[in-house]
Amino acid sequence: MLKFELQARSGETEARCGRFETARGEVRTPVFMPVGTLGSVKALTPDELQGAGAQIILGNTYHLYLRPGMEVIRHFEGLHRFMNWPGPILTDSGGFQVFSLAKLQKISEEGAAFQSHIDGSRHVLTPEKAIEIQIALDADIIMPLDWCIGYPAGRDDVVAALELTTRWAARCRAVWQAKARPQAALFGIVQGGMYDDLRRRSAESLVALDLPGYALGGLSVGEPADIMLAVAEKALPLLPADRPRYIMGVGTPENLVELVARGADMFDCVLPTRNARNGQLITARGTLNISNARFREDTRPADPGCGCYTCRHYSRAYLRHLYMARELLAYRLNSIHNIHYYTHLMAGMRQAIREDAFEAFRKTFYAGRQAAD
Repeated sequence: MLKFELQARSGETEARCGRFETARGEVRTPVFMPVGTLGSVKALTPDELQGAGAQIILGNTYHLYLRPGMEVIRHFEGLHRFMNWPGPILTDSGGFQVFSLAKLQKISEEGAAFQSHIDGSRHVLTPEKAIEIQIALDADIIMPLDWCIGYPAGRDDVVAALELTTRWAARCRAVWQAKARPQAALFGIVQGGMYDDLRRRSAESLVALDLPGYALGGLSVGEPADIMLAVAEKALPLLPADRPRYIMGVGTPENLVELVARGADMFDCVLPTRNARNGQLITARGTLNISNARFREDTRPADPGCGCYTCRHYSRAYLRHLYMARELLAYRLNSIHNIHYYTHLMAGMRQAIREDAFEAFRKTFYAGRQAAD
């Protein structure tokens, strides 16, 4: 079972840093995990990911199950060999994608019946099947099938979703214990919408399953940032202090800083690579829209204080040229920069926590984002 070692705590906030070992390497927390939905982090090679500081990445059960399919993945004995990524992988259960992408989905006690968004074929994703797919993917951290409720949602709907999520989690745990390799860790996913008492109910039921780690799901689903932070602040202390705490699908640099301050350890989001493909470079001073005409002759790197490959070698003018010309290299260089920014933001937080200087780090972070470009 995955063992989480807590190494330091902030004396002024709930921020903490630690580490855990997987069969494919150590992960230092707090950590940001780039999203590789289809077996690749868009536009980047594994070497480029490692060069940008990525420790662990995500794969997605729903997408990989539909394409290329489990027969192909099994032929390669798992996702790592298939995509040539040597480090740890966390796989989502696919539940969120069923609810957000699939056509004509129907939720029942059995699982989620849906039609593929690719070809309309019909499928049923049960809790057992979600775990079996992730075992075939040979993920290092696997997630149970859950019912993610959007925002806003009525209390009765949220109660139904969290209770079904809890029952599904117990079924996932049984398959995980029976079939998964010992090094694979199953996390629980706390639901409960924006209701603090329902979050508590969900957390207590899942903690009773004694899983290697826990996640908060159902955040960043359309709610304002202040509500998201308030819910997380109440819910995070409900999770065991000796297990990793994962906030799913979040978020902006500001989200990461504030959630680390509240005791979160792990994050994922498509934002850095999606924004890169839209010409948005995330810097210590905020977001740079590289298509802006004022960068046409700008000889400076995207972020003068950044040590990434892109900033060491290329000017804003060149990055603008590539993006405006729709050259594929634009997406690659922008993505290298944004992933590097995120991984080094997390490294800076880890160092600040170890030095018990997290509040000073947070003030410097916000001061930098208010500075002129």
